[in-house]
Amino acid sequence: MSNLKYQRVLLKLSGEALANDQGFGIDPDKAANLAETVKQVYDLGVEVVVVIGAGNLWRGSVGVERGMERTTADHMGMIATVMNALALQDALERAGVVTRVQTAIAMHAIAEPYIRLRATRHLEKDRVVIIGGGTGNPYFTTDTAGALRAVEVEADVLIKATKVDAVYDADPMKNPDAKRYEQLSYIDVLQKQLKVMDSTAISLCMENNLPIGVLNLWEAGNVVRFVQGEKVGTMVSAAPTRYAEDA
Repeated sequence: MSNLKYQRVLLKLSGEALANDQGFGIDPDKAANLAETVKQVYDLGVEVVVVIGAGNLWRGSVGVERGMERTTADHMGMIATVMNALALQDALERAGVVTRVQTAIAMHAIAEPYIRLRATRHLEKDRVVIIGGGTGNPYFTTDTAGALRAVEVEADVLIKATKVDAVYDADPMKNPDAKRYEQLSYIDVLQKQLKVMDSTAISLCMENNLPIGVLNLWEAGNVVRFVQGEKVGTMVSAAPTRYAEDA
C-alpha cells in the first residue's frame, strides 16, 4: 500500500453510472463494468465507500414540477438509491468483493442501517461499503450525502466520478475555447457556481478540508491512477485555482 496516496476513499456515483445507453434503468453490463472499476481500486488495498444516486430511476424534480409534494418526491429518490446500491452489491459480490449495503432509511430485510462505527469496522475488515438512502432527509442531494459520509468515516478524499474528464470554465462541447482546471479552490467553485457538486456539499468539504477529485469514471484506469497520486481530472481543495496549462 506504500504506492497509494489515498488509503480510504469515498466514491460518489450518479445513478446514470448504472443506466442503459438511454440513461434509464439498470444495465447489468454497466453494473459489471462499474464493479470491475471498484474492484481494481479495492485490490490495491484501498478502503472504499460508495455513495450512489438515483437519476437513472427517479428524479424528484420531475414529480415536483407536476405538483408532487417535495418530501414525497425526495423519499422516492432515496428508495431508488437503495435499488442501485443492491445492483452494485450484486455485481461486486459476483466479482469476488465482499460488500455491505447500508442505508439511512430503515430497510432491515435488505440492508443494514447506516451507523458510522459499523461502516468503519467493515472498511477495516476489507469490505466495500455501499451507502444508499442519501442522508435520510428530504431537501438534501446525494452529493451532500457523499460529502457527509466521507467526513464521518474520515475518508482521505471524495472522488466525484462523472462522464467528463475534468471541470472546465465553460461547456467544452459548446465552447472549443473552454479551459480545463487542474486545481480549483472551494471558494472559486462556489463563487463561479461551477457544476462540481451542490453548494451544500462543497461547503461541507471546505469546512472539513476534505479534497474532492473530479474525474471521468469510464476512462480505463482513471480511478486507480488517481488513488496512486497521478494528476487525473480536477482537484478541488483549499489550494489556489489554476488552469491545466498553468501547471
